[in-house]
Amino acid sequence: MIASGSGRPRIPQPPETVSALRQAVAQVAPASLPAFTRELDKAADLARHGSDLSPLRRFTAQWAIFVQINRDPGTARRFRELEDLAESGDATQARHAAAELGRMLDDARASVAGNQS
Repeated sequence: MIASGSGRPRIPQPPETVSALRQAVAQVAPASLPAFTRELDKAADLARHGSDLSPLRRFTAQWAIFVQINRDPGTARRFRELEDLAESGDATQARHAAAELGRMLDDARASVAGNQS
């Protein structure tokens, strides 16, 4: 579980439902709500046209990981710093940043999966 500087996450990790994730995004990263809505609309359209729930499952999994990272302000800040380095740093910095981002995403994915059991 990713924790805040106080040792506790700002909010509990929500269940992987659209409504619970929307509420969590509103709390931890309200500026991301428009992206959440756009991506939800796209996933719903894909699911409807393909008669397949996979796009919605991918959507909820992606946003659960987003919330897991953003529940802790320090982790969220470091993630954004690494994204910036990966895009604007020199090649060596970009590789190191990408590797650390990958580890952070793996940790968040494992935490989310652990919360489902």
